[in-house]
Amino acid sequence: MSSSLPLPGTRSHRRPRRGPVPGGPPGTHIAPLDGLRGLAVLAVLLFHAGHLSGGFLGVDLFFVLSGFLITGLLLREAADRGRIGLTAFWGRRARRLLPALTVVGVGTILLTWAFGAASVLLFALEDAPWVAAQAVNWHFVAEQIGYWNASGSRVFAHLWSIAVEWQFYLAWPLVVALAGRGRGGQRRIAVLAGAGALVSLVLMLHYGDAVDTTRVYEGTDTRAFSLLLGALAATAPVRRLIARVPGRVADVVCAVLACGIGAAWGLTDGQNAPGLFRGGLFAHSLAAAVLIALLAHAPDTRAGRLVGSAVPRRLGELSYSLYLWHWPIYLLLPQTVFGFGGWWRTAVAIGVSLPAAWLTKVCVEDPVRFRARWATGRRGLPVLAAALAVAAGVWAAVPQPQPGAGTVDIGRLTAP
Repeated sequence: MSSSLPLPGTRSHRRPRRGPVPGGPPGTHIAPLDGLRGLAVLAVLLFHAGHLSGGFLGVDLFFVLSGFLITGLLLREAADRGRIGLTAFWGRRARRLLPALTVVGVGTILLTWAFGAASVLLFALEDAPWVAAQAVNWHFVAEQIGYWNASGSRVFAHLWSIAVEWQFYLAWPLVVALAGRGRGGQRRIAVLAGAGALVSLVLMLHYGDAVDTTRVYEGTDTRAFSLLLGALAATAPVRRLIARVPGRVADVVCAVLACGIGAAWGLTDGQNAPGLFRGGLFAHSLAAAVLIALLAHAPDTRAGRLVGSAVPRRLGELSYSLYLWHWPIYLLLPQTVFGFGGWWRTAVAIGVSLPAAWLTKVCVEDPVRFRARWATGRRGLPVLAAALAVAAGVWAAVPQPQPGAGTVDIGRLTAP
């Protein structure tokens, strides 16, 4: 889904992409971590298409990766500069996440206006301000809009996870900046991350028995353990433990963990899975954190080369925009395309999502992220203001459907 990433390690491919190494030299990247992102977004795509019952767990892998990489960047900055520039960090996160989100949000509203049912457009207009505020997960919780049974009419249903990540990016750097100072800072961060993950697990166990699982599934507090386990794996104490693992052993363990995670994606039956909210999600995130830490330490193992091969890595590079686009496209696409559904419809949906993601990355993500001339300096602020004005204008200008419009009044039909 989102993020530029970090951790300690060495360059694993001649042409590595994304995924800065926490604790490593500036500019170091780990190809297998991009590959993991590619596999995670593929799992989510197949889940939403109805072909992979546990593919939603790919979101947890995204969470763990984000916690791992972001914490690695923060700790490396603290070690190199003696402090963390919070304003600069939040600015980089905003440049990374918000431009593509804005473009996809505006595009989704226009596409829903053009092709969606009136009820879908009504929900899109209601949800859009919460998406803009990066709090749509709590909006869904408050309205009890269940991810499992009510998201089929919400084109922004998948953005609950982006909101959770953004809220983490606001809070966690403050913790790292304060607790990571001085000697023993990384140990304190490790303790806080581990303790926070356990508290989050306890909250999930507490809320997990509710009939409506929206609160436990989309709550920032109940999902924080995935991000915090990733953060824990990025700290020096854990990295030192991982460094003691011989390469061959790391390769075998990575293969076992990858197979276990893949089996969970294939066999988990949504919210009906036994133990999903009773420790299952935590166990999946813990396995993902260990896998990520091992791949970061030993990216040149056979498992690392396989995960970091061309196809998963290329998908990983598109993962954020692909995640943003795929659900609105799935939802607005007719149930049958050229008279076919099933895998044929899935192929068409992915075939539309991929070029949309590529265009968004090339035309929006990369220019803003890598500071193209039109996106920086004196040009940058007017462009930002214009983008925000367009987004707000589209939201305000699209006519809001009237509830019940187009339905039949049964009373009038039966009147004499």
